Amino acid sequence: MMADIDRQTLLDLIDTGVQIVDVLPEREFQSGHIPGAVNIPLKKLNVQTTSVLQRDEPVVVY
Repeated sequence: MMADIDRQTLLDLIDTGVQIVDVLPEREFQSGHIPGAVNIPLKKLNVQTTSVLQRDEPVVVY
């Protein structure tokens, strides 16, 4: 299921240990990102690159 969320909802989800995927290019990710986020650039987002994620846990992509 996909849904837009607001900042407070994101903060609440982070407190529960949600997985966070940042799809910015690596250079932009290195400049700043949400702590704990995994960088998978949008152009490289596929089955192989997402294999690091737990399939049975929620994921926030930004």
